[in-house]
Amino acid sequence: MAPTLRIDGRDIGSDCQPFVIAEMSANHNGSLDQALRLIEQAKAAGADAIKIQTYRPDTITLDCDLPDFRIEDGLWAGRTLYELYEWAHTPWEWHAPLFAHARRLGITIFSSPFDSTAVDLLEDLNAPAYKIASFEAIDLPLIRYVAGTGKPMIISTGMADAEEIAEAIDAARAGGCRELAILHCVSGYPAPAADYNLRTIPDMIARFGLVTGLSDHTLDNSTAIAAVALGASIIEKHFTLDRSAGGPDDSFSLEPDAFAALCRSSRVAWEALGRVDYTRKSSEQGNLKFRRSLYFVRDLQAGELITADAVRSVRPGFGLPPKHLEQIVGRKASRPIIKNTAVTQDAFE
Repeated sequence: MAPTLRIDGRDIGSDCQPFVIAEMSANHNGSLDQALRLIEQAKAAGADAIKIQTYRPDTITLDCDLPDFRIEDGLWAGRTLYELYEWAHTPWEWHAPLFAHARRLGITIFSSPFDSTAVDLLEDLNAPAYKIASFEAIDLPLIRYVAGTGKPMIISTGMADAEEIAEAIDAARAGGCRELAILHCVSGYPAPAADYNLRTIPDMIARFGLVTGLSDHTLDNSTAIAAVALGASIIEKHFTLDRSAGGPDDSFSLEPDAFAALCRSSRVAWEALGRVDYTRKSSEQGNLKFRRSLYFVRDLQAGELITADAVRSVRPGFGLPPKHLEQIVGRKASRPIIKNTAVTQDAFE
């Protein structure tokens, strides 16, 4: 039986439509009003869930300017880690209004906690699930602490090798987690599609036996749709109101129209997968008449020998299938034959 889990009343697995998560991350850009609008737009786009991140700068790094703590390249070059997370974090006092707003709108909301105090805050808000970010996938004590809540857990596996993924899964299980999913991920911002090696997804499903999805940091939807075709049951994508707004994550996030297209296309891709089925489909029934079949192309008398020039394979499909041609040539007509009529079983002896 295929693995499944259930988040906020929604079944997730290969037999269900993909569970699409809009990752708010830092795209509120320091505005609670914008964070609330992101939730509204995620719901309007068709997302199943909106995800936030729960940390403070001092719970994720040290306020230090030494070289180890400086970012030298990439999107956030020139900042210290503390400065980045001060800029990007979602204030803890926003969490209650964000959770309340999402629940009023009927969209699932949950978060990625980055330490035990974040988990405690989210438990007070009755978060329905937890996401372990890729950079925290090696923080086994955090995983065990989250597992202790008894809530479903999703672990992103960016940068983790197979051994580290197995260790994270073991930690979750040892901590008491019974509903677990993993996400294939490339922790580049943005990440090139060629780095994703999506054939890893079916291998992960077979190797770990868990609901498996994709955390997608590419710039369009192609990778995510291909992942659904390869068995991804969860799609997570960063979501913004304006890609050019200049926030920490805006440049590699999807705007509302593109996110709505992701929701539609991922579900169409899943529906198209269906099951192994060689039967004739209902949408084909009306087109059977356009198949080829055998027709007489000249008049014949009863008892006359049916020669090769008297029968052709043509459209429409009301006569016998063309595979019977060799059985008919050389037989005698059982009745008078009129030109351009279908070859039927009773037309020859």
